[in-house]
Parts: sequence; C-alpha cells; structure tokens
Amino acid sequence: MTTTQRMENKVVAVTGAAAGIGRGIADRFAAEGAAVVLADRDDSVHQTAEEIAKTSGTQTLGVTCDVTSEADVTAFITATEDRFGRLDVLINNAGTITIAPLQDLTLEAWNRVLAVNTTGAFLCAKAAVPLIRRTSTSGRILNAASGQARQGFIYTPHYAASKFGVIGLTQSLAKELAKDQITVNAYCPGIVGSDMWAYNDREWGRLLGDYKPGELMAKWIEDIPLGRAGTNDDVAHLLLFLASDEAGYITGQAVNVDGGMFMN
Repeated sequence: MTTTQRMENKVVAVTGAAAGIGRGIADRFAAEGAAVVLADRDDSVHQTAEEIAKTSGTQTLGVTCDVTSEADVTAFITATEDRFGRLDVLINNAGTITIAPLQDLTLEAWNRVLAVNTTGAFLCAKAAVPLIRRTSTSGRILNAASGQARQGFIYTPHYAASKFGVIGLTQSLAKELAKDQITVNAYCPGIVGSDMWAYNDREWGRLLGDYKPGELMAKWIEDIPLGRAGTNDDVAHLLLFLASDEAGYITGQAVNVDGGMFMN
C-alpha cells in the first residue's frame, strides 16, 4: 500500500490497540511515519508495539492501561511524555460491548460498558489535553463512536447510550478546545471483521432467531449499500485524514465509516 508519510514527526496515542481495529489504526499511523503509543489493558500490547516497530521502522511504545482507571490513564500519558516529549493525536478507540435482553442486563454490565466507552474517553482526553496544548500546534482528539451512536440496536441499550454519549462528549470538547486549535471528532464504524463482531454475530444470532454462526452477519452485510463489511484499514484511512493538516477546519463532527449502513 502506498504511504505518504503525512504523520512524520507526529506522536499518536491509540487506546484499545493490542488487537482488532485499534491495532489496525496503530499499524497505519506507524506506516505514515508517526511515533505510536499503544495502550491496552491486555499485556499483549507490548508485543504488538514491538511488531509494529519492526514492520514500520518507526518508534512505538506499548503501555498496559485500563482506561476506566484514572491512575492508569495518567501513567499512560506520563509514559508518552517521558518517551517522546509530546503528543499530537489521541485516538480513544478502546471499547467493549455485551448483548442481553433488558431483564438479563445487569447493573455491573451497564456500568462497565459506560465506563470503558464513554468515561474512558473522558479520562484520556482530560489527561492528554495539557500535554497536547503544551507540545502540539495541531492537536487532534478522535473518539470511537458507532452506528449505535446513530440508532440504538435491540438488546444493547447500554452500548447505545455509551456511544450516544461519545457524540455529546465530542461536541462539547470540540467547543471548549477550539481556542487551542485542538480539533475533536468522532468516527462511527459499522460492521468490521473482528473478534467483537464474532461475539455480536453469535449473541444477536442466538437472541434474534437461533441463527447459525455467520448467518446473521451475512444477512446484515447484504443490506450494506457497498456490499461488504468494513476493514481495519477503512477505519484507519478516515482517521488519518481527520488527524492530518488537511482536516484542520473540521471539528465537532461524527463521521460514519460503514459502507452506507447509516446515511446522515
């Protein structure tokens, strides 16, 4: 794949980066010349960081971090400053989901999904903004929303609430940080091949009609106007644009990357 090195001399931090979309994002930003800090609660993030550094030739740092822990988040941003001395782009990608009918949805599950998806983005932004303000002239914060930030799905009211919350957080921070020339935008992926979507296929399939593995996702993919599921690169390419100088006049927006599942 052709690269432009548009992220050269930038430091980019990505949460939820050990695998899946987060790893795909980290891969693409490294390929475009960025130094990348990968944060994840899974210790495998250190190996992922080493693999990306070897492949891309750029500098990386892996940090074990639970985004629901303010102490962990503070340590993550401190490690970024200690290693690279600056931060230009924060990508709040960490997320989680559970699927259950209302009467089976526990308060613990509700709180956990909100804590990771919404509060985690808040904590990371709060910790990162002072460093971005001091060290970057073109700061960017990019928050993972979802198609469920557009329309709630059945059996996931907590996930939908968390992603609608991300949109509100994004808009509010965009207004507050505009004076610092820090833009804040959200991205809304649709169906992307990942472990999370394998879980979604299994659990929604079981609850919506006893589908065999893969059948429900195949049915939903048939309804996507572009006729396929998304890839990690599809998401990463959008973020590369939003993080670039070319997107300096875009803030407070939520951009769908879903093949046309939602058009708004």
